[in-house]
Amino acid sequence: MSRRDDDQGGSGAGPSVTARVLGILSAFGPGAEALTLSGIARAAGLPLSTAHRLVGELAAWGALERGEDGRYRVGLRLWEVGALAPRSLGLRERAMPYLEDLYEATRQNVQLGVRDGHEVVYVERLAHPEAVRVFTRVGGRMPLHATGVGQVLLAYAPAAVQEEVLAGPLPALTPRTITDPHVLRRTLAAVRREGVAVCDGMVDLLSMSVAAPVRGEDDRVVASLSVVVPSAGAEPRAIVPAVRAAARGISRALGSPAARRRPLGVVTAPPGAEPPAEAEQGA
Repeated sequence: MSRRDDDQGGSGAGPSVTARVLGILSAFGPGAEALTLSGIARAAGLPLSTAHRLVGELAAWGALERGEDGRYRVGLRLWEVGALAPRSLGLRERAMPYLEDLYEATRQNVQLGVRDGHEVVYVERLAHPEAVRVFTRVGGRMPLHATGVGQVLLAYAPAAVQEEVLAGPLPALTPRTITDPHVLRRTLAAVRREGVAVCDGMVDLLSMSVAAPVRGEDDRVVASLSVVVPSAGAEPRAIVPAVRAAARGISRALGSPAARRRPLGVVTAPPGAEPPAEAEQGA
């Protein structure tokens, strides 16, 4: 078989070279940060010879690095390219001073995330060594319905996205995760009304997150930030002002007119107008 035939799956009906390369990169993830060549081939569903050639090319470019133990890891070159993603680059630069202030004020885990489809992707995280454990990481993903950051992003997402998520499935990460679409719909209405989400024990029974929306220059919600604190003895009302202030600061830095005019994320109606029907449902 020629190299051309191998690249096209022999008959031309198999996966393309691009699909095979993406399959190799997708083999890496939490719990699979370092893989042998045979492990990569198995995870990507590739013949060992094909995996050997493609992994070698990726390593030569810097997308993968081979350690002294013979295992491959994601390379710095791939991280450099990923860091140029526009939703991450400008957002993180403008957000960092406010994230650091929030971190210093709370001495807890501070997170910043954006929505990608039905998931939240965490683009920054400041973790205090003595803070409650968290299961997120920079570049990691979580379902929107189960986290504070995710619920904020879902509450302000287009109606079509909300309906898709509400249609399920809504997997339970803990016994406290919201899995009832009717409860989730009321929760999202409360987030829009109050401008903040509080998730207690939905990802881990020992932790609680308090999250608020971050708006861009067109006043659309472009991100969400949260503080994760121990669930036992936590008083969300004491944390909310600091979280809202940080979100408002980032929004101002991003050019949001709403961040200068009124409390961030709070639903307002013209004088004499009825409140939105969803907002009357409560939490």
